[in-house]
Amino acid sequence: MKKLVLTLILSATVLSGVFAQVESGDTEVTANQRLKEISINKMEDSGLWYAVMPSDNGLISLRTFPGAPDSKEPLEDEQQFGLGVADVNVIGAKVDFYHRGIMDFAVMSSKPIPIEGITKTVSVWVAGRNTEHRLELIISDSSGTITILPMGKLNFSGWKQLTVTIPSHIKQQDYHYQDRPGVMIKGFNIKCNLDETYGRYYVYFDDIRAVTDLYTEENRDVDDIPDTW
Repeated sequence: MKKLVLTLILSATVLSGVFAQVESGDTEVTANQRLKEISINKMEDSGLWYAVMPSDNGLISLRTFPGAPDSKEPLEDEQQFGLGVADVNVIGAKVDFYHRGIMDFAVMSSKPIPIEGITKTVSVWVAGRNTEHRLELIISDSSGTITILPMGKLNFSGWKQLTVTIPSHIKQQDYHYQDRPGVMIKGFNIKCNLDETYGRYYVYFDDIRAVTDLYTEENRDVDDIPDTW
């Protein structure tokens, strides 16, 4: 009987140690993250963007307009430290369709926009004019591979913040080269609904944001030499 009790006590002790190690490991993994929402591009100047549309489908143009979504809240750092980041304009795209059809048009950044850290989500404010068109995000990963991610329909009136989660299979980090950016934003694509490709269409964009894990960025050796030569 004494041997049985002793065996049970030893077994409980071992299991307790195993559970403690698992719990400690989970906590460590969770602790090695530094999630933060940052503004990637305020979309203040249409001159830094360009529009793409097949010439036989329609005519597209971009323009800067004063304004901003009323429900958009400032980021914590911008509000806390009083950062004077200009945020008074939006970018509008105007499309004149030549005919009905299955077609796309895109609003592209003149230069890819890098995002620091490991990107979890990307969001943008859009005024979509209550259509069945669909918005897509165009990104490239750390190896240069282009990926198009669906953000949702533009079937709403006024401004709305659309968000997409970056899939885990997107390569965002090269452990040999820590200084290279992961996700880079190339622009936005709009897949047009066949029934609404007529007349004139307007869409507006403002403030691209990302939730990103900055743990690696904040723990990088500042004296390391970048491999850019």
